[in-house]
Amino acid sequence: MSKKTAEYGNESISSLKGADRVRKCPAVIFGSDGLEGCQHAVFEILSNSIDEARGGHGREIIVTRFLDKSIEVEDFGRGIPVDFNPRENRFNWELVYCELYAGGKYSRSESDNYEFSLGLNGLGACATQYSSEYMDVTSWYDGFKYSLHFEKGNMTEGGFIKEPSARKKTGTIQRWRPDLDVFTDINIPVEYFTSVLKRQAVVNRGVRFVFKDETENGKFDTQTFEYADGITDYVMEITGVSDRDPSEQDAESASRVLVPPLYFEAERRGRDRADKPEYKVRMEVCFTFTNSSSFIEYYHNSSWLEHGGAPDKATRSAFVSAIDGAIKQAGKYQKNEAKITWQDVADSLTIVISSFSTQASYENQTKKAVTNKFIQEAMTEFLRDKLSIYFIENPGEAQKICDQMLINKRSRETAENTRLNLKKKLAGGVDINNRVNKFVNCRSKDIDKRELYIVEGDSALGACKLGRDAEFQAIMPVRGKTLNCLKSDYAKIFKNEIITNLIRVLGCGVEIKGHKKDVEAFDLTALKWNKIIICTDADYDGFHIRTIILAMFYRLMPTLIQKGYIYIAESPLYEITTKKDTFFAYNEKEKNDITAKLDGKGQKYEIARSKGLGENEPDMMWQTTMNPSTRRLIKVLPDGAEETARVFDMLLGDDLPGRKQFITDKGAMYLDLADIG
Repeated sequence: MSKKTAEYGNESISSLKGADRVRKCPAVIFGSDGLEGCQHAVFEILSNSIDEARGGHGREIIVTRFLDKSIEVEDFGRGIPVDFNPRENRFNWELVYCELYAGGKYSRSESDNYEFSLGLNGLGACATQYSSEYMDVTSWYDGFKYSLHFEKGNMTEGGFIKEPSARKKTGTIQRWRPDLDVFTDINIPVEYFTSVLKRQAVVNRGVRFVFKDETENGKFDTQTFEYADGITDYVMEITGVSDRDPSEQDAESASRVLVPPLYFEAERRGRDRADKPEYKVRMEVCFTFTNSSSFIEYYHNSSWLEHGGAPDKATRSAFVSAIDGAIKQAGKYQKNEAKITWQDVADSLTIVISSFSTQASYENQTKKAVTNKFIQEAMTEFLRDKLSIYFIENPGEAQKICDQMLINKRSRETAENTRLNLKKKLAGGVDINNRVNKFVNCRSKDIDKRELYIVEGDSALGACKLGRDAEFQAIMPVRGKTLNCLKSDYAKIFKNEIITNLIRVLGCGVEIKGHKKDVEAFDLTALKWNKIIICTDADYDGFHIRTIILAMFYRLMPTLIQKGYIYIAESPLYEITTKKDTFFAYNEKEKNDITAKLDGKGQKYEIARSKGLGENEPDMMWQTTMNPSTRRLIKVLPDGAEETARVFDMLLGDDLPGRKQFITDKGAMYLDLADIG
């Protein structure tokens, strides 16, 4: 019988109103309902204070993180006008804090109130207030002190107070606690605040940002961020250059930094389309080249552009074009050599670009990329022209830069060719179903479900194949005792068919530190399995094979152990059967516990040592080893990595003296387990 559903008609359509427009859909405004969205709400309030300071109203902004996870932003700007607005016939506090798409920044191109502002849409203050458990606002404006109190997105009764103030300074304090009914996490880490405030100090030269973190009740740790010379000071800090004159640098910086930091600025006017209004763009850039590092950051209207957009496209185009032209002019390309790419430039480029415009189009409210066509065109022309002139006027520095770009390019090409050749050699286009001997694949293509059982020998392959769930469980047999990777060189390892077949089946390549042989680079995202399960007999030979396989992972793919992909399937030691039931014991204690219970019930039973995997019935294999609900898997953990490495190297590696000493010291403890005829 079909499930009855509610009738869908005209009354089924509804709209969210008031605070619910944000509280029920926070990700629409903040990009996320998690911690990232909560952090963006902080930036929305901070942005308004930054706009005031950049306009010359107040030179200090104080941000405080309290123990109860509330946040306070204080500035010394003009204050927020929250009194009655005759034109709108409403109080301004309603427009600022309770009305989306309302604010004082829509006419930036027509007035100087906010010529270059972070705020665009009239969303930030209102959306943050709506998403808060409470918000308190104090504004000193026009000789009055205004106090506002909101809870759960609404003004409380008596929550608006206006009183005369003798305070000469204007400004605003906004304190709020993000609401856990809106965000899944409101515990914003200290690192977020320090990172944001440092970046804002970089692109707002001369503005002091103070961060206070409450560590105990009423006690605060304080950090101050200020860059008197803005992005130039920042680039010098990043590169370790303490002065623009290379002769003043220490030997390490002088050898690493190819040219002193270069600063250029410009202003342009234009439009995104012929029928669109004209607007102004102001650009400043500071950059240098090094032979060992890369650092690239873009800002627009002081917002960090995590995804770049127009400035990133302009930088790529201008730098590749200008440097390629300089290399051609100097005749440094070899015959038929390909031109440099952006990656070759970026590998040695340290650059910070800060731009401002009276009109700005962002990808969304989170402002992680600016998309204006004119900004991209103006910046591309500006950068290309400045670089071309610099190369002409400074031929010595131009030669250094061109030589480094060619080093980067040729190194990249060599590495790519090596990687492609090795990928062919080791992985190529191998169809693992057809080319890997005796490998039995599963049907599922969902990597989150796929499991690979590495089993001991062909006989175990047969039992596991019949006992598995073919939808998601694959089988890879290893015949006999495979190569000890800790005692073999790489040439021998990669000639071993068992190991190379297993590498092909895994699909992720190998990781060999400091080794230059032709092998496929490790790529965890290419791993074809969610679990890799080592399944061997519960005897000494099985334990030895298991250890050898673990040693292979330890040497060739340690990340698989570190990330928790490797498991060991426990095999039962004993099979205890009664007239009706069968029990499995994985150790002596379990055997004794089971038999004691059966004795207590007066039941008769038989105890048999479990057979090897190859002798087990498919039903038993499924129940004891392969059924996710009944099997026992031991996750191989990376805990004690140094001790693990030491023991592996001592027992299986080339440390023969260490192994002899270990046997001398510990051998007596294991005499009863030794196979001595």
